[in-house]
Amino acid sequence: MSLANFFTWLRILLTPVLVGFLFLSIPYKQYFAAGVFILACLTDGLDGYFARIRREVTPFGKFLDPLADKILIGAALISLWSLHKVSGWVVFLILGREILITILRVFASRRGISVAASIWGKVKTVTQIPAVLWLILDWPGATILLGVAVFFTLYSAFDYIIKWRRLLAGEKRTRVRQVPPT
Repeated sequence: MSLANFFTWLRILLTPVLVGFLFLSIPYKQYFAAGVFILACLTDGLDGYFARIRREVTPFGKFLDPLADKILIGAALISLWSLHKVSGWVVFLILGREILITILRVFASRRGISVAASIWGKVKTVTQIPAVLWLILDWPGATILLGVAVFFTLYSAFDYIIKWRRLLAGEKRTRVRQVPPT
């Protein structure tokens, strides 16, 4: 197993630990949960770093890395919703976006089209992480950060949909041009 994939798997394995701390009845559980969440988020940067410098970028890693992010953020949000720290509609919007984009990526990859992560997808992740952390810790401003994260979540979804439509439209035009004249 490559070092990059190790860090991706570690993020997935840390997710139930985070959820466990959120639901334990122990003092300072939110700090333990926040520590695990921060550690899991750091693995996201480490897997990308090692994949690039060690030339361990693989199709499996390209698939697993964003999936690990979705598992971590999704599990955290569902847990926070269960603990009445976030509204259900927020969780629905964020998870709905993640499911939609994942379906679009799978559909595109079956057609041989690779939809790279956009800057807005990265901004979405960068805004979701502090929002979830602030919610875990019950810090002031968590709702504002979550609002910013929801905005960029929706914006990035529209950005991906527009790019995906253009790719398919370009693919159709290319197919039409490749048909030999009769």
